[in-house]
Amino acid sequence: MRDAPAKAKSRAPEAILIDLDLCKACGICIEFCPQHVFDRDELGQPVVVRLADCTVCAFCERHCPDFAVDVVRPEGKA
Repeated sequence: MRDAPAKAKSRAPEAILIDLDLCKACGICIEFCPQHVFDRDELGQPVVVRLADCTVCAFCERHCPDFAVDVVRPEGKA
């Protein structure tokens, strides 16, 4: 008898936080996200619309010139 397969662990972050007080809506996070996690709202600000598609590459966090993006990783993940 075979053991049941282990559930695949989600690689998605717990959240992606955007500090709109710091963000100048340059669009780097939107344009260069390899998984197309972001869209623009009616004011041109980035919004997270596909969090489950995020692979936690953190491109958005590392390349934001305003330090406005924070990728909240799952507990125990670096």
